[in-house]
Amino acid sequence: MIVSYKWLSEYLPIGQPGLPDGIEPEKLSKILTSIGLEVENMKAFSSIEGGLKNIVIGKILTCEKHPDADKLKLTTVDTGSDKPLQIVCGAPNAEAGQYVIVALVGATLYPITGEPFLIKKAKIRGVESQGMICAEDEIGVGNSHAGIIVLQGEFIVGTSASELYNVQEDFIYEIGLTPNRMDAMSHIGVARDVCSWLSHHYKKDITIQLPYKNNFKADNNKTTITVSIENPVACLRYSGVNITNITVSDSPDWLKEKLTSIGVKSINNIVDITNFILHETGQPLHAFDADKIKGNEVIIKNAVAGSLFVTLDDKKHILHEDDLMICNTSEPMCIAGVYGGFESGVTNTTKNIFLESACFQPQSIRKTSLRHGLRTDAATRFEKGTDISQTATVLRRAALLIKEITGGDISGNIIDLYPSPAEKKCIGLKFHYLKKLSGKNYHGETVKNILQSLGFDLVKESSDEIWVNVPFSKPDITIPADLVEEIMRIDGLDNIEIPSSISISPSVNQHAKSSALKENTSSMLVGIGFREIFTNSITNSAYYNEVQLQTAVKMLNSLSAELNIMRPSMLHTGLESVAYNINRKNADIRFFEFGKIYNRLGSGYSQQNQLCLYISGQVTVSSWNNKPANADFYYLKGICEKILISTGIKNISIEITEDGNVEMGINLKYKKKVVGSAGMVNTNVLKKFNIKQPVFFASLLWDEINELAVENKITYTELSKYPSVQRDLALVVNKDLKYEAVEKVIRSANINNLKQVNLFDVFESEKLGIDKKSMAINFTFMDPAKTLTDHETDAMMKKLAESFEKHLNAEIRK
Repeated sequence: MIVSYKWLSEYLPIGQPGLPDGIEPEKLSKILTSIGLEVENMKAFSSIEGGLKNIVIGKILTCEKHPDADKLKLTTVDTGSDKPLQIVCGAPNAEAGQYVIVALVGATLYPITGEPFLIKKAKIRGVESQGMICAEDEIGVGNSHAGIIVLQGEFIVGTSASELYNVQEDFIYEIGLTPNRMDAMSHIGVARDVCSWLSHHYKKDITIQLPYKNNFKADNNKTTITVSIENPVACLRYSGVNITNITVSDSPDWLKEKLTSIGVKSINNIVDITNFILHETGQPLHAFDADKIKGNEVIIKNAVAGSLFVTLDDKKHILHEDDLMICNTSEPMCIAGVYGGFESGVTNTTKNIFLESACFQPQSIRKTSLRHGLRTDAATRFEKGTDISQTATVLRRAALLIKEITGGDISGNIIDLYPSPAEKKCIGLKFHYLKKLSGKNYHGETVKNILQSLGFDLVKESSDEIWVNVPFSKPDITIPADLVEEIMRIDGLDNIEIPSSISISPSVNQHAKSSALKENTSSMLVGIGFREIFTNSITNSAYYNEVQLQTAVKMLNSLSAELNIMRPSMLHTGLESVAYNINRKNADIRFFEFGKIYNRLGSGYSQQNQLCLYISGQVTVSSWNNKPANADFYYLKGICEKILISTGIKNISIEITEDGNVEMGINLKYKKKVVGSAGMVNTNVLKKFNIKQPVFFASLLWDEINELAVENKITYTELSKYPSVQRDLALVVNKDLKYEAVEKVIRSANINNLKQVNLFDVFESEKLGIDKKSMAINFTFMDPAKTLTDHETDAMMKKLAESFEKHLNAEIRK
């Protein structure tokens, strides 16, 4: 949420006896953070960007043609300094005797279009220029670039341009508001909290300075508009007033400046007033063109399912039967609490308006807002709950402003329909419970004063407890713990003493082994150059094909059209991160991610933990003694095997598989159980992310790996005292034979002293025969109890050779 320091200060009792004359922006920032309204950013604001610093009024004393340029002029300008400045100017309207706007050396200009630029001393066609005479667009005060600004009348040279253009300075706070704090979604709401803090810490009864006046009255009784509520469950209260004879035009400067300071664009005086009231009080308003209310009747009721409605932004929406609408006798005029209609909106020709102030059921507004993808300021506030007690009060404030600014007449008294008046919640707080939760002993009088300063009504009190009624502005306060939070944040969390010793009971971690396995795997991957990423579990259904979407978990209330399902695969969310990095010149990628995928399973849902790898670009960097190596399928496969072996899972078998998302796809299996898959991402998938380099992807089933890791405990043995023996063997086999078949034959030979096997060469040639290839394999033998003899080694090699000839029909190359 955005809050203006100057705007907020208007509601604070600055200057009261016992209080400082003002609260500095930095101090106010600390106060806001201490009361739970965390200031994430504080920045200076100027009504004209840059504040026109180092820009002054000057007078052109002389203006002559530049000696070396036909379209340039050489001027001397009095800016109030010791001597006139020599400035080269290209404007056709520059003449001696004019009062102009001059940017001095060192000034930074913020033009209407383009980037800011610094004014420096410069030589233009051989002549020194000591500043710049400015046009409107160059200093951000207008759009004209036809010539320099020529001021009419007499001025004092050297006067700051900020005085001439009445530049307003301010500080803007960006507050990280938690979802429950709807009471602070306005300047008055924030000011109320600040006053409570001041009251507690300055020991004075300090109240907010409200802008409301008690002089509201109707100018006439000419209104003929009536209001009825057909759905009192969704519309809890509805207030309205008719204002006639208005003039829709630009807003006054003070109103524009307030809205501009918080990033709201000025539209016209009617719209600006409703926006001003929204950010002042937190209560959304909506203005209808009263002459477009057919039948002079406003009806609050549900929409007809399937009917078409055009909103103010000229977009069409198909209505749902649960959408609450503001209607006239013929048609809907507004999606209640969300968005106004195109036909009934205020235009420059509007003369009469009907102004609405209402309180709607939060759940109804949220569902409608998400259903149509209309996330407005009004909907954001209504879905959190607005202050039902303030609808009519705020409406009076707005009506008086409209009358003052637009010259209109208030035609008739406030129409206020309140079908079922709400009752305040009553909550009791025992002081021993307050001590238990907060860790601090609060005096009963302190508790009462804090709660009353926040708007709570005292019901009863005793020596050990207090009962209060909760104000309607705080719908999140429902239990005693909420009262404890209110007391602690106003007193200050830093004021809670930390005891010198704390007694705790140690907890038993039921998932210690799986957590350690995950931590060890992460450390290993980081150690070999990988980086961990964390992507969103909610993703875009457009990434997936129809088969995947059949079992996908769809969001009922999606945040947006791009975030509407729970991911059935982690590939696409990871590719978003890959594309983001490649687009920023980080093309060498080795990412890993622990996450979940989600699918429908019968009438329920399933989720599965996975460890995914994303590899692209170079895996070794180029140096004077090392050539760069690009990622490939075998690098990915090796990393997968390394992970599995580190968890105690050995003797992995490989199964070739087909997958629409990857090429060269394989399944990694342990005892016929799939524990993961890997492959090169299909180019058609990469095109969706505009990735033009190969990406290799692996998905390891972490739940299965966790279970197997418990069964396969990692063991170690002492290093052998005896040397190993290595022998090579070359096999001529069919060209389509997979190395996996060779490994199976080796394992089936059951040679205990065979410790390691390595395929070190594959050779193909017509000399070997048609469709033949040679596979050169290195074998390492070792006996932990003695040194192997040549006879023993030869016997083992002979057994292997016979197995290859028998099972693979291989020819042993001599």
